[in-house]
Parts: sequence; C-alpha cells; structure tokens
Amino acid sequence: MNQTPDIQCDLLIIGAGMAGMAAAVFASTRKIETVLVGITSEMIFASGLFDLLGVHPIENGAFIENPWQGIANLTQENPDHPYAKIPATTIQKAMAELVAYLNATGLTYTSHRECNVLILTPAGTLKPSYYVPQTMLAGAQAYKSKAPCLIVDIKGLKGFSSRQIIAPFKESWPDLAQTSIPFPGLDQRGELYLEPLARAMVLPQNRQALADTLRPLINGFHYVGLPAMFGIQRPGDICSDLENQLGVKLFEIPTMPPSIPGLRLKETFESALPGNGVRCLVPKRVLSVDSRGHDFFVRVGDAATDHVIKTRGVILASGRFLGRGLRADRMKIRESIFNLPVHQPEKRREWHRFEFLHPSGHPINRAGLETDCDFRPLDASGQAAHQRLFAAGSILAHQDWVRSKCGSGLAIATAFAAVNAFIDT
Repeated sequence: MNQTPDIQCDLLIIGAGMAGMAAAVFASTRKIETVLVGITSEMIFASGLFDLLGVHPIENGAFIENPWQGIANLTQENPDHPYAKIPATTIQKAMAELVAYLNATGLTYTSHRECNVLILTPAGTLKPSYYVPQTMLAGAQAYKSKAPCLIVDIKGLKGFSSRQIIAPFKESWPDLAQTSIPFPGLDQRGELYLEPLARAMVLPQNRQALADTLRPLINGFHYVGLPAMFGIQRPGDICSDLENQLGVKLFEIPTMPPSIPGLRLKETFESALPGNGVRCLVPKRVLSVDSRGHDFFVRVGDAATDHVIKTRGVILASGRFLGRGLRADRMKIRESIFNLPVHQPEKRREWHRFEFLHPSGHPINRAGLETDCDFRPLDASGQAAHQRLFAAGSILAHQDWVRSKCGSGLAIATAFAAVNAFIDT
C-alpha cells in the first residue's frame, strides 16, 4: 500500500452493527478521534431488544429471571466466554452508559428491577430480555398479570398475525383476544410494509384516525398490543399520545426483520454520532490493512479506494458470517480482514451436529476470534496479534449468542471493554 493517508484518527472501528455503534458511542464520549466504517443496514435486522443473558444452560433452553446470576453461573462453567473477561460491574456500566446515550436522543429504554422481562413475539412465543424499548414494557406487564389484553394486526401487513400470537396462550391467558383492522387512509389492495406505516404515525391526524378505528374495539381491555410501528423518532411520544386518546395502555410487539426498532437504532446512531465527533464512512468496507510499526494504514471504499486512513488503533466489530467478518470455504473458517486465526473445530464435518435442533447447538456457532483479557485477538502463537488491535461483538469465540439470548449485551459490554483497553495502551 503506497497511497498517502487522507484521514488520520486515533481509533478506527470496523463494523456498523451493535458492537461497532456501541464502540463509537463509548469512544465519542471519551473524546477519542474516531472513524467508523461499515454497513449500517445490518441494524434493521435487530429486534431492538437489548438482551443481556436470557437462556442458561443452553442445553435445556431454560429462561433465566436474573441475568446477573446467570452470567455468574455461565462464566464459572465456561471461563472462555467473553463475559468471563469483564467484571459484572463493568457490564452494568456499559449497558447503562449506552442506554443513557439513547435515552437522551428520545429513544427510551428501560429495565425492570435488575431482572429479565418476557416479551411477546410475532411467532406466538416469549423472549426474555433485559433493557427493552419503553414502548414494549407494557406488554411484559400485561403478560405477567394476565390482564385483559387485545392484540391487533394490520390488514395487508405480512409476517404479523394476531391470531398466531395468541394461539399458544389460550389456556394460560383467557383474557387475551385478537382482531385485525385496516390502517386508516392507506390502500388495502396490496401488501403493506412497516416503514411507511411507522412514518405515517408521525402525523397527528393519522394517530387520531388510528385511535378512532381502535376505540370501538377496546371496551373491557386494559392493554392493547400492536406491531412495532410507533414512528422512527421519539416513539414514546407517539405511544403516549395514542394512550391518552384511548385510555388504555399500549405496547409494541417486535416484528420479523426488517424491523422498525432496528431502523430506529440505525437512524439514531447515524444522526447522533457525527454530531459527537465520529466520522462515519457508511456504507463502505475495508479493502485492505497494512500495519507499519505502531500504526495501521487502511484502504476503505467500495470496489476502488475512496480513503486511506492512518490510525493508531482498530476495533474489529465486523460480525460473523452475515456481517462478513468471518467467511467459510470448503476447508476452514477465516477472518476476512486481518487473516487472524479463527477458533473452530479441527475438521469441517465437525462444524455441525447430525441433529439440526441439537440441544447443545452446533460447534460452528462458537467459532470466532480468541483474545487476551484486553480483547486483543491472538495470533497463531497465542500472543496478541497487535498491541492496539481489539475485537468486540459476535466475532468473538466461545459464545453462542443466538441460543443464549445475549447478543446485544455481548456487543455492548465487549465494545466498552475494547475502547477502555485502547485508552490504556
């Protein structure tokens, strides 16, 4: 690489998923000159829930009420898990700092007495989560109390059926009912999509029309659940307006991707971070990296180079296969940017178990980068590959975030640890 750098920074963050965005937030609040590179469209696949740890042990799929006790048990049983490198008090600080940042933008998150809450899903199941959007909390309260509740779907909206949601709860929740309504003012002859519905909710006249449609249907119900569509910015204000018009508690139910809560996070980060001093090069990808002495020289662009960045440190938050942080060929799993060693089964036939739904999951789900206690990836000799190269999020080894319901917590906590470790170098 012989191009002259046109951007210089202290820290480059590679990846614009939850880990990358969280790292950018933590770096910006610590006044670190930061550049973020990645594809933020991955965020729209997020549920919007901040899971800390919802299931342990994985083998029996047991929901846990207290995630902090769950983390203590998990790290005792699996000392290689990324959580084992971070004190519980530090994980608490990381989660609280990111939530405070989002709350200040009007995207309000809340937790419930240090415990997980159970959130209804569009599949008619429950999902344990720790910090949840304020607009979803009433749903957890309705489920816990089994209060009279109406689930509403929108005609023409695919992937969200109120009938499917309530079906598994007929015996345990007798006062749970469903209905289907048209969205006021929209052509119902074709399929509807969530983003136009959410953006329509910004207008007071559309909220009033929706309230007028719902009002005759909610007599006797204490709670009403709708698909997550209460706008993009400041959804709590839209929810409160509708509650005032209807006189009942409303709550959003997460939807299948692409999701509005994920879009809210994407747009919030994209609008807030540049104002806090983070230069966001999105949607761009890293083309090559050259390490010279203590610095990194990174080419960024699409097919051709748009920028050459000189940086003192890098946080690799490029994700797994969906984010292209890891790639697999017929022989092995590889890390795609630095060609770092990947912890994985010795043979490809050991990637998966014979049973698709094996209680322990598949070994490939725990593949990833091994790090030292400061989240610096290890080279083939077991030493830190570079003193100022760090990794965060799902690319880390020895965890199965999907099955253990710890994706956001893992991303946020390891991003926090990596930023602080960079400061200490």
